[in-house]
Amino acid sequence: MPNANVLTQKQAIVAELAEKMKNASAGVFVDYKGITVEADTKLRASLREAGVEYSVVKNTLVRFAANQIGFESLDPILNGTTALALSMTDSIAPARLIGEFAKKNEKFFKIKAGFIDGEVVDVATVNALSELPSKDVLLSIVLGTFNAPIAALARVLNAVCEQKGGAPAEEAAEAPAAEEAAPEAAPEA
Repeated sequence: MPNANVLTQKQAIVAELAEKMKNASAGVFVDYKGITVEADTKLRASLREAGVEYSVVKNTLVRFAANQIGFESLDPILNGTTALALSMTDSIAPARLIGEFAKKNEKFFKIKAGFIDGEVVDVATVNALSELPSKDVLLSIVLGTFNAPIAALARVLNAVCEQKGGAPAEEAAEAPAAEEAAPEAAPEA
């Protein structure tokens, strides 16, 4: 039986881990057995850069934390070596970064499971999420989609203007500016 001091420390760790998992947007559990120090350092640097917290966790403590927040379905994967990547803000970042790393290092780095917005997900779902582009890329795609109808309208109006014998909109806008810039010829006396 552990002494009261050790038990209190472990309870505090479980409470902190449960709170982090509960408040996280997403998390991914991995088996990291056999990873080299160099590979681990690169992984941690890329995760840190993306705002993802990564740490090795004790299965027993994670099991207690997971059970506190209703993630009992994680029990079967909590064996062997386990590390957890958590993101508080980006639901895709842990899956994307861990998925990329797992593909390159599949001999010794395996995804066990994950969770997103309070739901436990399997390896297939984590892998599917890892294929999604980053949040910035998705935002640029959406913004490009918003801009597409306006750009198409401008091209159609320009084509109609050219067909009617007028100058394209860009040339028409530049023409008055060019006329103003040209000096007027002095009248001959």
